[in-house]
Amino acid sequence: MKKTKLINSEISYEISKIGHTQMLCISDSGFPVPRTTRKIDIALTNKIPTFLQGLDSVLEELCVEKVILAEEIKSRSPELLEKILERFDNIPVEYISHNDFKKLSGDCEAIIRTGEIISFANIILVAGVTF
Repeated sequence: MKKTKLINSEISYEISKIGHTQMLCISDSGFPVPRTTRKIDIALTNKIPTFLQGLDSVLEELCVEKVILAEEIKSRSPELLEKILERFDNIPVEYISHNDFKKLSGDCEAIIRTGEIISFANIILVAGVTF
């Protein structure tokens, strides 16, 4: 974990607890958060904050070794996919079906819900180590 300017105490707390290979999800506003997974809801209104704003804030503090995205983002939201991939040089990206993504999100330590309304604006970040 690396400490930066992130001031959301719930997100910072979750990141501080995450160990190597554990997962954190950032989602759009419509993502169905499993009842068994902690939801950190930062959505205020449509598009506030955006998915990318949430992602960028988390990336300032979390060391990521792998990214998981829904396969459907390639055809449904290619512009967003391009912006996501710009943030992950030399980090493996795995694509799975959206149904499998929803199932896997139940294994995440928490899901951060943004105000994003772009289709398939969801990501699972697999934690790495800083040493």
